Amino acid sequence: MELVTVVAFALGFFALIMASVALHEVGHMVPAKLFGVRVPKYFVGFGPTLWSTTRGETEYGFKWFPLGGFVRLMGMYPPRPDGSRRRTRLSDFADGARESEWSEITPDDVANQRLFYQKKTWQKLIVMAGGPTMNLLIAFVLMLGVTAGYGVYRPQTTIAFVQQCVIADASRTECTAADPSTPAAQAGLQVGDRVVSFNGVPISSYTQLSDLIRANLDGPADIVVERNGQTVALPQVRTGINNLPDRLDPSHQVRAGWLGISPKQELTKGGPAEVLSDMWTMTQQSVVALAQFPVKIWDVVVGMVTGQPRDLYDPISIVGASQVAGQVAGSADLPVAQKFATFATLLASINLFLALFNFVPLPPLDGGHIAGAIYEWLRRKAAALFRRPDPGFFDTAKLLPIAYGVAGFLLIAGVALILADIVSPIQLF
Repeated sequence: MELVTVVAFALGFFALIMASVALHEVGHMVPAKLFGVRVPKYFVGFGPTLWSTTRGETEYGFKWFPLGGFVRLMGMYPPRPDGSRRRTRLSDFADGARESEWSEITPDDVANQRLFYQKKTWQKLIVMAGGPTMNLLIAFVLMLGVTAGYGVYRPQTTIAFVQQCVIADASRTECTAADPSTPAAQAGLQVGDRVVSFNGVPISSYTQLSDLIRANLDGPADIVVERNGQTVALPQVRTGINNLPDRLDPSHQVRAGWLGISPKQELTKGGPAEVLSDMWTMTQQSVVALAQFPVKIWDVVVGMVTGQPRDLYDPISIVGASQVAGQVAGSADLPVAQKFATFATLLASINLFLALFNFVPLPPLDGGHIAGAIYEWLRRKAAALFRRPDPGFFDTAKLLPIAYGVAGFLLIAGVALILADIVSPIQLF
């Protein structure tokens, strides 16, 4: 029965990811249609067509391989610039792609301004940003539902555990007389103490306290706590230095100040402000992960080939994300409400990452088209400022080699991650 639950929730989660992808494409399609761009195709998946239907001028449908989706906007490439131009392989390549698209463009499309390249810069930006923005909205709504309805476990300034000693031998857990005391034990911190200040700085959250401890390295620490309703100033100690997970990249260890305490975790409800704060933290972590993405992919491939276990912070494919969701659903240690909250939070984090990933300013990602529109606007403004002839539309077809290179890398990375998630899946429990 547990296996059935895991598989069912994994498949359900996969379907929700694909629904997020479908909504991403809706985010492009709706503003494009509102601005008059002809949209001939809207599909979920890739490969041969599984099913489709035509409504108006748009064909809607599903492809056989449900690993993404696309919406086709006519006129992504402007016409070839007038005048003589030296022929190069790049220009021939761009013209080939341009001719393929323009073979389906009608004179009415041009006359009625129904092509994407003809639209104003602000319209192009809205169309291209519409997809990632949809993912951001999905992430916000999901996280708001969890935060306001169920709550989020957040660390408090009240201490739940005090480590008494530093044990160098990993084979035992009990302290001996030879083990040095932790800074927390030396200061006399007790379970139930609420930290009021650290080195004279009033404490309002555990995150603030943790940051102060980390930054203190092995410096002196003056700690004031509230104990049994009384304010107690503890003896001064020196914090120790330990290898701790980096805030923005938990897979990386950094040397930081350490006290030897664990905070009380409390289920806390909140509203939009708390959600936006959480999304900002997740955004910073995702940006760091994106910067390391090629290296992380290589490490996953090497680990798969050499049989190394997967790290909890490794990148995963939508297959791996579905497996994780299934593991959460099948866990006997989590109450039902927490399972659904974790399920929704995981889906929200994937949508947030999809949004940020698509904002990367490289074609064929949405950010590449956004960057192209902004470059065209700047070039035209500069020409007007210096009273030069209008340079015309930016020839986005010239970026096709970059687009194919990026697409090829993403295809290889996607296949590698799917294989790794099948051969060596991440295990939460």
